[in-house]
Amino acid sequence: MLRLENVGLRYGDGPEILKDVSFAVRPGDFFFLTGPSGAGKSSLLKLLFLALRPTRGSLHIFGENVGSLNRQQLPPIRRRIGVVFQEFRLLEHLSTYDNVALPLRVAGKPEQAYRRDVMDLLDWVGLAHKSADLPPVLSGGEKQRAAIARAVIAKPQLLLADEPTGNVDPALAKRLLHLFLELNRLGTTMIIATHDRALVRQAERPVLHLEEGVLSLQ
Repeated sequence: MLRLENVGLRYGDGPEILKDVSFAVRPGDFFFLTGPSGAGKSSLLKLLFLALRPTRGSLHIFGENVGSLNRQQLPPIRRRIGVVFQEFRLLEHLSTYDNVALPLRVAGKPEQAYRRDVMDLLDWVGLAHKSADLPPVLSGGEKQRAAIARAVIAKPQLLLADEPTGNVDPALAKRLLHLFLELNRLGTTMIIATHDRALVRQAERPVLHLEEGVLSLQ
């Protein structure tokens, strides 16, 4: 599903953020991505979401060599990927329900085909009672949960999450972990960047550790 070979990344003329990163991800894998702040975790996730391209080396995703693709070829690949950003990226003029339903609406599905699924997922993440609320009135933790629900509602083949439990309490973090594990059991491949060591211990999944731009498998 993913293969990186000697990938390097730098911004402009600055130092390399990622250095000779090589790893492969098979369908159904579940990896945690750990490392100190500034190690390059968010930059690596942006590469995998095709928001950035490698400065050097090669990145293959779903069998495609990203370096050979033009901009028009990227959106169909991105639609197979769910992403949870640290900054949430909710649309403030849309309700919680509409934000979560947006990927399905963009895909052209009729509301009657997905309304129950959206409400069930909102209930799972503890936001059913906030379905009509707009993002400005949600807490940070509620926005985080809405962002997670939006990322998984379309059952993506690959889910990338950047600190998905960073704004929730331990009990809810454990509940969200169960959601990720269930999605993985149903076939979604996962890469979750986190500082939460308790989350990593609970899941007992392999860890990709990034430090000073160098990746190792732990």
